[in-house]
Amino acid sequence: MMLAFQSCDKLGIRSREDDSEDPLVAEAGDAQLRMTDLAGIVPRGMNATDSASLVDRYIRSWVRKQLLISQASEEVDYDKAELERKILDYRYALMVYEFQKQYINENLDTAVSNEEVKAYYDINQDNFQLKQNIIRGWFLKVPKDAPKLAQIKQMMRKPDAENKKELKSYAFRFAMNYSMEDSLWLNFDEVIANTPFMSIPNKVQFLESNTFAETDDEKFEYLLHIQDYKISDQTSPLEFVKDDIRNIIINKRKVALADQLERNIYEEAKDNNEFEIYSIE
Repeated sequence: MMLAFQSCDKLGIRSREDDSEDPLVAEAGDAQLRMTDLAGIVPRGMNATDSASLVDRYIRSWVRKQLLISQASEEVDYDKAELERKILDYRYALMVYEFQKQYINENLDTAVSNEEVKAYYDINQDNFQLKQNIIRGWFLKVPKDAPKLAQIKQMMRKPDAENKKELKSYAFRFAMNYSMEDSLWLNFDEVIANTPFMSIPNKVQFLESNTFAETDDEKFEYLLHIQDYKISDQTSPLEFVKDDIRNIIINKRKVALADQLERNIYEEAKDNNEFEIYSIE
């Protein structure tokens, strides 16, 4: 308890023990801040200095808010009944949100099959237009003094099954940056970021004209093998948007559960005659 009182003294706010068991810490207008209002503010294990500072900041913030509220009530012409209604609506909205969240967490099925993903993709392909150029391919950034660089360049031109294993091993040992996953679609701009490839004037023409490209700067060689590509405004490949579709399906399930909860409560109340709707003449 002494911590809170010491903090108040530092602020210049008088704390006093009145007749109650809950001492008054601060006042601002008609509002009062008591010791119990400070419960839970200080995390367990925090040292005394940091605790005092945290309590100080909280009390200062509380005082500022109360003064602002008091000034607003004097300066702004507002409908008190309307304000109370909005506060009540907000309170009920928070209660309903927490109730729905608990119900959804208890009943949500988060397993989404590949068949569901494919079915959603097939029906909604128009919603999955690319906003960037993407590629499937292999990329290597290696120091110029790396060994067997000429041989690696030849392998990168046609990374077939025989040399892919060796290329991956080489990348792991010598590359500063690399990407070597055949099935993974990547944002082309992200792949070539911070490389001389970024200066390509027409990236679409570059993708259409090249399956292999190399460039360099003072320290590094940059090797790029393009296995496949898609241009912005084309339809995204399923693999590129699979995770997005899973999230969409799960979010739709959440909405459906919230609607189901509301319907269940309504039907149960209706069956039990818990409400009555009167006609308006």
